[in-house]
Amino acid sequence: MSAYENEYRMAQSSPEQYWLEQAKQIDWFSAPTQGIRLDENGIERWFPDGEMNTAWLALDYHCQQGRGAHQALIYDSPVTGQKHVYTYQQLKDEVALVAGMLTDLGVEKGDRVVIYMPMIPQAVMAMLACARIGAIHSVVFGGFAPNELSVRIEDAEPKVLLTASCGIEINKVLPYKPLVDKAVMDSRWKPEQVVVFQRPQCPAELDQPRDVDWQQLVAKASPQDCVPLNATDPLYILYTSGTTGKPKGVVRDNGGHAVAMKYSMSTIYNMPQNGVFWAASDVGWVVGHSYIVYAPLIHGCTSILFEGKPVKTPDPGAFWRVCEEYKVNVLFSAPTAFRAIKKEDPQGLCLDVYDLSTLETIFMAGERLDPPTLEWVQSNTHKPVIDHWWQTETGWAISANPIGLETLPVKAGSSTKPVPGYQVEILTEAGEVAAPNQQGFVAIKRPLPPSCLPTVWRNHDRFQSGYLSQFPGYYVSGDGGYLDQDGYLFIMGRIDDVINVAGHRLSTGEMEEVVGAHPAVAECAVIGIHDELKGQLPLGLVVLKDGVDVEALQLEGELVGKVREEIGAVACFKHALVVDRLPKTRSGKILRRVIRQIADGEEYVVPSTIDDPSSLSEIEKALHSS
Repeated sequence: MSAYENEYRMAQSSPEQYWLEQAKQIDWFSAPTQGIRLDENGIERWFPDGEMNTAWLALDYHCQQGRGAHQALIYDSPVTGQKHVYTYQQLKDEVALVAGMLTDLGVEKGDRVVIYMPMIPQAVMAMLACARIGAIHSVVFGGFAPNELSVRIEDAEPKVLLTASCGIEINKVLPYKPLVDKAVMDSRWKPEQVVVFQRPQCPAELDQPRDVDWQQLVAKASPQDCVPLNATDPLYILYTSGTTGKPKGVVRDNGGHAVAMKYSMSTIYNMPQNGVFWAASDVGWVVGHSYIVYAPLIHGCTSILFEGKPVKTPDPGAFWRVCEEYKVNVLFSAPTAFRAIKKEDPQGLCLDVYDLSTLETIFMAGERLDPPTLEWVQSNTHKPVIDHWWQTETGWAISANPIGLETLPVKAGSSTKPVPGYQVEILTEAGEVAAPNQQGFVAIKRPLPPSCLPTVWRNHDRFQSGYLSQFPGYYVSGDGGYLDQDGYLFIMGRIDDVINVAGHRLSTGEMEEVVGAHPAVAECAVIGIHDELKGQLPLGLVVLKDGVDVEALQLEGELVGKVREEIGAVACFKHALVVDRLPKTRSGKILRRVIRQIADGEEYVVPSTIDDPSSLSEIEKALHSS
């Protein structure tokens, strides 16, 4: 039996004992004796009699172990030209003062604090300061529209809102204070204080009675120690898009989360404690929570906080520059970031400028990793590229290549195998376990492993109906896919992205693989549009690589031929439009459902997470002109 199989079977056969053993890897104030217990809602809660503090694990523990001088956080901001390194001792001292600031404002254990900040060190400090005193933080992506911030304020009911005077993007300064003021004005819930960290690029007017200056408060604060917390006390609420339009508040427990973070750094990422880990994401997303802030610091390595983009800060070599400069061992980002790099530097010429000898592995997640992007990154970096699949709801990978146990053979299009602790099964619409290679609903048999959400904030019925009720005994991911004959998991996209062509259920993800493999295509999306005869027909939208000159009708013909050859005439793929860009969320997910609604002439809601609303009007023009 291989190392992976042995570990997986232990976690499957004795989950309570397995995770109690993993829990020994973190420093508890009072170690748990119980692995799992059902709460009043019948939901599994991990380590219920354990007592700990996440900020202690991330900072104080390492200082206590004599590692206070080790680099904890590297801030690199190409949009401002600033760089700063914090050791574990320095970051601990800063966080303790921010915790003191919150305490002076009356924040106590269980109170909520909304954090609406750009990618600056103070955002990380704010998260850890909340964890230090037992407050529940809810980070809202900096720059979200006031309405989206407002609904999160209403749901979380924070005592305090922490923000900065501005965010800085490529050639643009975005003042935050007017957005915050409008959000608070529109919200039925009013935070008692709004604390503003003043950035020199755009200082804010503190013109409301609730406004206070971050720097002034911290200057007179006293450092606060870590508060002992139950493992089942919430660490944070993170809102994820809901199908009803109202965001869902994913709740994360302290204890199970910390154990999973520590476990994942070894098992999935194979990170040495003295290594450098870079999750090129944002603290407003779950990747930023888990792998910019908590997991790297709990593990004791160095984490990078990057205020920039994969391109135009200043060029498509930005990622490779950071990897060389800080001797990054593991790079983790979304496939869309690498597609952006590929689009601007299709030959990978920027890679030749930098020394990537310390970079061992590149991980991708957040959306489906299409084989053409996988191949481009592998062939140009000559590094292992590992796809892994997870969700905001779980906080860490459901399936991955567990290189800390053993490196399994890679299959393009697959996120490899379920991580120990996750019993992944493919279910048919009738709730039966599907045969190998048969597509269906990707579900996880309960109990879920540590870190997975125990509820939706203040709406447990929504948790039950949205995740648990469709197939009793299972958590339903909302994604479709299949397990092949070797147990490899293939995620083909959201269940909504399966289209029905003349009674045949077809995955748009498969078609995107074929379309995206064309040498002229930088990225693509395939959606199903309404057809009176066949029910739905696929439509391809393609973005060309920079510098490519190809006639649209010729390209369409080539793509139609490729899909027919590789999937068959049953796909009925007959149309492909060239567009300048695809509408996406700020985390890089293509808004396929909205594109489909536009194509079908339906009313649609502009999602709160959209990166650039004008991209939708461009798609409308392209679709209507065709």
